[in-house]
Amino acid sequence: MTNYRPGDVVLLLYPFTNGQGRKQRPALVLLDTGDADVVVARITSSLTRGSFDVELAEWHRAGLLAPSVVRVHKLLTVEKGLIAERLGALAPGDWAQVRAAVQRLWQFWR
Repeated sequence: MTNYRPGDVVLLLYPFTNGQGRKQRPALVLLDTGDADVVVARITSSLTRGSFDVELAEWHRAGLLAPSVVRVHKLLTVEKGLIAERLGALAPGDWAQVRAAVQRLWQFWR
């Protein structure tokens, strides 16, 4: 079984929120504890910006095909078997911004 590092960008069959179907799309690995699942955040090329979205400055370095945003408030636990491939990893500056957005997300509920 493959293990992933936080900050890895993967291509996976991302299930629709209504449970009806899936679409292959990139996602950001936030956590892999070594079991059969990973926690990921959605990556989209729709550049709408919300409070918990992080626009990637070095999207090409991460293996993405277009300017993209990580939506850290759109989290999902998925089986590693749904991952088609590892595309790349976030640049250190982008990863730092994602980590800061995750911290803001958890602060939001306090």
